[in-house]
Amino acid sequence: MNAVRPPSDSLLFGSRDYTDVSRALSELQARRPVRIHTAGEGLLALPVEGLDDQRLAEFEALCRPAELNLVVTRQRALALGISTSTPLSVPLSKMNASAILDLATETKIRCTAETRPANRAAIAAVQLVKLTRGLPSVLAADVKDRDVKLEPSIIAVRADAVGQFAIEAAKRLVVASEASIPLVSGITSRFVVFRDATGTDQVAIIVGKPDFERPVPVRLHSACLTGDVFGSRQCDCGDQLRLALKQLKGLGGGVILYLAQEGRGLGLANKMRAYQLQGRGLDTCDANTTLGFDDDERDYGIAALMLKKLNCSRILLLTNNPSKLDGLIGAGIEVAARIPLEAPVTAHNKRYLTTKAVRSGHQLSI
Repeated sequence: MNAVRPPSDSLLFGSRDYTDVSRALSELQARRPVRIHTAGEGLLALPVEGLDDQRLAEFEALCRPAELNLVVTRQRALALGISTSTPLSVPLSKMNASAILDLATETKIRCTAETRPANRAAIAAVQLVKLTRGLPSVLAADVKDRDVKLEPSIIAVRADAVGQFAIEAAKRLVVASEASIPLVSGITSRFVVFRDATGTDQVAIIVGKPDFERPVPVRLHSACLTGDVFGSRQCDCGDQLRLALKQLKGLGGGVILYLAQEGRGLGLANKMRAYQLQGRGLDTCDANTTLGFDDDERDYGIAALMLKKLNCSRILLLTNNPSKLDGLIGAGIEVAARIPLEAPVTAHNKRYLTTKAVRSGHQLSI
């Protein structure tokens, strides 16, 4: 009996490229290697996240006789004292797991190895681990001349497919569930939970009864476990969330999009790493780039899609961040006006807020 092949635009499976990347993300999250290939290039990649000496030895054996490299972003290369405009491959020679992790994350480390620009497959490998919210560095070995069919369980991905994955995954955003919830401040609300194709939950909180025939007051709020839940004074996130609720109530209602973009898109684990670096004297921007990230990794396309699914295309945006306006406008949302949302400045968060104003362009009266 012949197998039935789904069409390339199947809603059940998606394209072959989409399915391959989805499976590769699951492998990387489980800390297993994947193969990334493009014309004339191919490599095996393993996340640096969770690396120990046993996993390192097993990966070296799998890749032998190919040599291992650490692929780092341009930002991390600059932190290592290497002037570059591209991601780099750093040769590794007799380094244990701890030394490799230091090379990927620590300050005051300078790389003396002879590096080379990362190829397309290596750059795609770093893009993949970023999608898992892992450290933006990977162990990689050139395998283009090897018979990789000896490892049939290893998922293979085309390098060019990686950049398209997030776009296609966002298109599969659906409303998973919703419920009315009374809040402690006496505000009535309806929580609408969206879920994308990676299983990530994004939440729209409809506060009161906004008039969707007029520009709707909207707050885009990136999740902040430390500030929103535990009241950390290191940032102003929790204060902004509570202030937004109060303002929306006063405006007759609105929408808060609670986005799964902890640490400006780094993820919770990397946010804690950035906090450690801030404790050593770096500001919030330099901490992020030292780890190999952009200063802000957030993408507001998913927020725009959520608003459109709520039939909310004209808004009043509660923000101090011009990037949010640019992101939403670029995604087809009409921003009728910006409403400032300035939380109290304290001794604990003043440096953080000053950095946002001076280096990230936030419109704050510091």
